[in-house]
Amino acid sequence: MHLKPVALDVIAEARDEAHAVMATLMARLAPGEHVVRLGVDMEGQERPLSATVALTVEGDGGADDLVGADAKYFDNFVFLLTCGLAQTLCSGVLYVRSEGVDGQITVRAWHLCWGALNECPSAEAAELLDGREPGVYVDAFGLHAADDGEEDGCEAVFPPVAYTVL
Repeated sequence: MHLKPVALDVIAEARDEAHAVMATLMARLAPGEHVVRLGVDMEGQERPLSATVALTVEGDGGADDLVGADAKYFDNFVFLLTCGLAQTLCSGVLYVRSEGVDGQITVRAWHLCWGALNECPSAEAAELLDGREPGVYVDAFGLHAADDGEEDGCEAVFPPVAYTVL
């Protein structure tokens, strides 16, 4: 992979943002099984680079839910997301396929463009993924810190002890 040079402070900022994006995503997931996929097109690549991480959320949908992820896949996912956020000429898609405890499958998608993840409405997500993922497409929520929209000032982040390694 050939990436254009990026200043170390830009990489550090993108890495912090990638971790914040994943923390926000995990905090917003309902109990059940989730698969998060990321595809990033980079200049000079024949095919998009991709990463996948499975997340398991156990609990009742409250603040004490436990989130499980395989550390190796999580780290790879965050690395690719960091590259996509730092390289503003990259484009791609991040999406999450969720199977709730009731067995219903939902799909949410975000479009990566100019170093930011933009939430897709359900129709746009279905078009972007071109039917590759069966399920009910739903509107995505904001993943970046500035997109929080929370009025109570609380961060939607689990404490470190909530993360388990599968």
